[in-house]
Formats: sequence, structure tokens, C-alpha cells
Amino acid sequence: MTERELPEPTQRLFFALWPAEGPRQALARASARAARSSGGRAVPARNLHVTLAFLGSVPRRRVPELRRIAQHAAAACAREAPLALHFERLEFWPRQQILCALAAEEIPAASALAAVLKDTAAAAGFTPDLKPFRAHVTVARKSTQAPRRYTWRELVWRFDGFALIDSRTEPEGPVYSVVDSYSLVKSEKPHE
Repeated sequence: MTERELPEPTQRLFFALWPAEGPRQALARASARAARSSGGRAVPARNLHVTLAFLGSVPRRRVPELRRIAQHAAAACAREAPLALHFERLEFWPRQQILCALAAEEIPAASALAAVLKDTAAAAGFTPDLKPFRAHVTVARKSTQAPRRYTWRELVWRFDGFALIDSRTEPEGPVYSVVDSYSLVKSEKPHE
């Protein structure tokens, strides 16, 4: 096989609100019983996140373009304070066979960020998943039913930025790693 015939190396990528370890662990603990009761497999705490734009398989040579898209989105959606998502309930999505923690309400800033990322990526020739954004965290996969009774106290995740994430499938399941991070909070300019 010549070099020209070799398949181009790719990465499976997505943009996400990527929480710190503490909030991830809190959500994993809060949803563990419901995940079991749904008949599903709990998502490991290290993988919990809010997807903004799923990009799929991307040629590695195009990753710098995604970094520029992310920088543009970060500048366009910059805020004075961190973005806060309040997760108040769990919901079973039978078609996708997942159990999700849902944000109490749609946050316009999160929706705007997701839209900028998707629209800019699509305009650049990428093929993001264009489903409407709905702030959620998948806490269980392969769920077969809505969980029986569960207690749920609101959890708040705060984000001062978002990340470009690499997704690999290993024998033990998906492994996500941060490729790059982008700040959403405006830095104060020094007073003169």
C-alpha cells in the first residue's frame, strides 16, 4: 500500500461543558440508584459532561480549524460570570435508551454557545450533529425503563469555559480526554 492509499488518521471529537471532578462525582452518587433501577449501565463519573456539539470522526489535520472555531465561539459567547446549570430531575429517553439529568430550564447562554459551535463548524465543512441543544447529562446507557422512585436534590454545575474532547472506544468502554479548553468568562482589564 502506498502512502496515498493509507486512510487518513481521524479523531472522534465533540465540544462539551466539561465539569470538575467534584461535581461529576456528586452527580454520579445522586443518580446511581436511579441508573440501576432503569436497567441501564451507569456512565462512569469521569465521563459525565454536557455535549454542546458532536462532530464525529474528524481528520487530524483539521483539528487546528476546530481550535479556531472554538476560540471564535468563546469570544462571541463571553460572559461576566460562569455559566450555571441546575439539574433538578432525571428523565428516561426510551428511543435512545438513556437516563439523563436535565437542566431545570434551558439556559440561553448555553444554547447560544452550542448554536455558534454547530453553525460555525457546519459552515467550515464539518458535519456536526444538528439536533437542537438540550442541556442534559447522560447518567446511564442501555436503560430499558424509567427508574422507580428516586430522590433527587438539585445539583448545580458551574462552567467558566468549555472543551474540545477526544472520544476513544476501549475494551472497557469510552475514554474521553480534553484536547483543549476555552474560557467563557471575560477577564477583567487592569485599571490604569
